[in-house]
Amino acid sequence: MGGFFAAALKEDCIFDLFFGTDYHSHLGTRRAGMVVYGEDGFDRAIHNIENSPFRTKFEDDVQKMHGNMGIGCISDYEPQPLIVRSHHGTYAITTVGRINNIDQLAGEVLDKNSTHFLEMSGGDINATELVAALINSQDNLVDGIRYAQEKIEGSMTFLLLTPVGIYCARDRYGRTPLVIGRKEEGFCASFESFAYLNIGYHDYRELGPGEVAVMTPEGVKTLVAPGTKKRICTFLWVYYGYPASSYEGVSVEAMRQRCGEKLAKRDGMTSAEIDTVAGVPDSGTAHAIGYANESGVPFSRPFIKYTPTWPRSFMPTMQSRRDLIAKMKLIPVHELIEDRRLLLIDDSIVRGTQLRETTEFLYNSGAKEVHVRPACPPLLFGCKYINFSRSTSEMELIARRVICDEEGSEVERCVLDDYANPDSDRHKKMVDEIGRRLGFTSLRYNRLDDLIDSVGIGKDELCTYCWNGKE
Repeated sequence: MGGFFAAALKEDCIFDLFFGTDYHSHLGTRRAGMVVYGEDGFDRAIHNIENSPFRTKFEDDVQKMHGNMGIGCISDYEPQPLIVRSHHGTYAITTVGRINNIDQLAGEVLDKNSTHFLEMSGGDINATELVAALINSQDNLVDGIRYAQEKIEGSMTFLLLTPVGIYCARDRYGRTPLVIGRKEEGFCASFESFAYLNIGYHDYRELGPGEVAVMTPEGVKTLVAPGTKKRICTFLWVYYGYPASSYEGVSVEAMRQRCGEKLAKRDGMTSAEIDTVAGVPDSGTAHAIGYANESGVPFSRPFIKYTPTWPRSFMPTMQSRRDLIAKMKLIPVHELIEDRRLLLIDDSIVRGTQLRETTEFLYNSGAKEVHVRPACPPLLFGCKYINFSRSTSEMELIARRVICDEEGSEVERCVLDDYANPDSDRHKKMVDEIGRRLGFTSLRYNRLDDLIDSVGIGKDELCTYCWNGKE
């Protein structure tokens, strides 16, 4: 994943850029960078943030960098922003998204232009560098941006910092957000809408799918009108989005509480069957509060996440290390666990490793029962659009492993559709087997129709690919 922030002000922007970018630290753990443009031209700083937070790595840079326009990013993958010299002039670029046809596009660029790509560790091509190459293949920046968006299979939202303004381009179908904030001194662009509130901005507007706009201290002008097809990622509300954010006018925290309420109505568990409702911190907490409020079963926190030095469970690159740190972060409150029948809500079950270990941890701490209610349906398909998981294969998804064991390695699409149907016998059998393998007392997933109702916008505007394979 990743996040970005940009500011275009009538005064120095580095303060806003520093804190606005830092507010996206929940979206990435590997690289971060900032570029500003001022009287002395472009100035850039990029650091590895795997072992220390953004603020620590950039606190010296922020004292030295100056300019009235700038872009910053937090990235789980490639180093960025990049500064590019081209026939368009010099500009800086940062991106968020995923390119599924990256090898094909790189080959086309190499065939048409005498250029090269710098190889990253592991032999990968820097996706941001490829986007810049696609833009540079056209006669002007706007045509280049449109060309890149049309050629990329997947999704790509990006910011370009030029001497005359910041070009803001949302991906073609609006799978990821791009919002504009405004204050007296100018404007900002942000992935997360909450990131600018405490630095003096108020909501201005969201860019539509495929829209391209140029932002200056004086205003925001649309250069390419938004398209009519929208497919914003539903998982942003379920898990990735910060609780204080809103997408398409829908609050993340409020949606999660509605989601928990619908889970409780559908589930029907009462205080006669369970003693307490708890959320896996932090993303499961609001879902659990909604469940508790609707069911009347008390909400509690039987374990606390220790976050001062480990803000995210998937910080290390190795899955085994991420699982270990996730386990180390959860501190039990034995008085709220011993002899209790717990109902636990997590945002999702991906591989199942962490939740299985969490359940074992609760049993070892004295829990009598552990019932699990994920806030979304079983994940059957790997995301093709925003890299929400580091899974390298759909077979890493526990639901697909269970299906594979039942049906064989080659599963027809109609069979997968049947497993995705919450009213089918196949779905029930799959859920029972997942619950057995992970050691839950009982397991029931949220339904996709209830999840969509919790968001409250049309299902045709939401991407639900990871659950039903529909684009």
